[in-house]
Amino acid sequence: MAKDKTMYVCENCGQESAKWIGKCPACGQWNTYKEIKVADTRKQVVATTAAAAAGRQLRQNKVLRLRDISAHDDPRIDMHDAELNRVLGGGLVPGSIVLLGGEPGIGKSTLSLQTMLALSDRRVLYVSGEESAHQLKMRAERIASVTNGSAADSTDNFLILCENSLEAIFEHVKEVEPELLVIDSIQTIATDEVESSAGSIAQVRECASALLRFAKTSGVPVILIGHITKEGTLAGPKILEHIVDTVIQFEGDQHYMYRILRSIKNRFGSTSELGIYEMQQNGLRQVSNPSELLLTDEHDGLSGVAISSAIEGVRPFLVETQALVSTAAYGTPQRSATGFDQRRLNMLLAVLEKRVGFKLMQKDVFLNIAGGLRVTDMAMDLSVIAAVLSSNVDTPIEEGWCMAGEVGLSGEVRPVARIEQRITEAEKLGFQHIIIPKYNLTGLNRKKFKIELVAVRKVEEALRALFG
Repeated sequence: MAKDKTMYVCENCGQESAKWIGKCPACGQWNTYKEIKVADTRKQVVATTAAAAAGRQLRQNKVLRLRDISAHDDPRIDMHDAELNRVLGGGLVPGSIVLLGGEPGIGKSTLSLQTMLALSDRRVLYVSGEESAHQLKMRAERIASVTNGSAADSTDNFLILCENSLEAIFEHVKEVEPELLVIDSIQTIATDEVESSAGSIAQVRECASALLRFAKTSGVPVILIGHITKEGTLAGPKILEHIVDTVIQFEGDQHYMYRILRSIKNRFGSTSELGIYEMQQNGLRQVSNPSELLLTDEHDGLSGVAISSAIEGVRPFLVETQALVSTAAYGTPQRSATGFDQRRLNMLLAVLEKRVGFKLMQKDVFLNIAGGLRVTDMAMDLSVIAAVLSSNVDTPIEEGWCMAGEVGLSGEVRPVARIEQRITEAEKLGFQHIIIPKYNLTGLNRKKFKIELVAVRKVEEALRALFG
């Protein structure tokens, strides 16, 4: 009997090696190589040959010229969830494989179960390797009010399977012929072809590859649920992200009520979209207007608060920027940013000190995007500077002001994209004044806006308009 061989795989990037290496030559990380067992070569050859023959019978692929290939788009599957459809790029693509990642307890299973319950017009097979059927039934009854009815009445096409064996899952798939397959979670599924425990690098890679072949050959979309490690990355080798078509991450602080669905990789849509949900006792509620969660009415008369009109993807919303400037208690001043790039904060503080003349060298600066939201829009620069200066001089910004503008190293206010959407969002929420870059006035019809447009070229002009 041939002896099984061992090999080593980097759990960070998937690089393979015949021996253990301290530092990965591909990604440069230390102590990331893990030992895995490789089955007998003859077994692999037989399995590979059988799989290839089955694939040829099912797909019957042939070489095609580029001009002979039809360029029509397959109709996407409506998930009956506007936030999820937006993040996916308009719906779920048939034959695609989607990876949903998130920290434990963030609401991945709740989101997937709630969405599948709403798909009453399609046969869905929900495979759970973590919960029993009774636990899933109790969860479904708890979120039944979100799906607009009783969970027992509208789920005739919703099938549940509690199984950890990949081979047994494929047997049930062949029997019930689902139109959508959900695996919760990929780290709990194991195949008999790999002699290691579920959740290991080899098991995750082999199971994901088998599910990918099933999705591409059958046209049935597959949704994989994956866990997040303490470093904030998807558990398992990096090759798991390369295998799937779409990677979406469910994130948020468990101390807050809302959750953010963010696209990290999407072969069928944009990666700049995000969806926002509010966690309630009976499930997740879609937040169609994010500004209702990101703005509060309790900051009137308080210094260090500025409102910015930001855009993530195609969605505009108003964000509350909070800053605190205080005298440094220790020798080295602290610079801390939550929800904002700290390096960009340091750059803006340098611009504020060099171009405007405010000395912040011996002061601590703390910045926070209200609600724990992480925003990457460059138009936040102006509100960051305004909030820092408001806290430094302990003077509140008058109510009814918001702003949008990118700040350059020379202190100029640079133009931002989609200025009309930003202005319309601010006007819709009752703001009377908005500070915008002067260059954005070119070609802008000011008469159709009731809100006052304050155009500025430099940071000093914006601060003069806010503080006089």
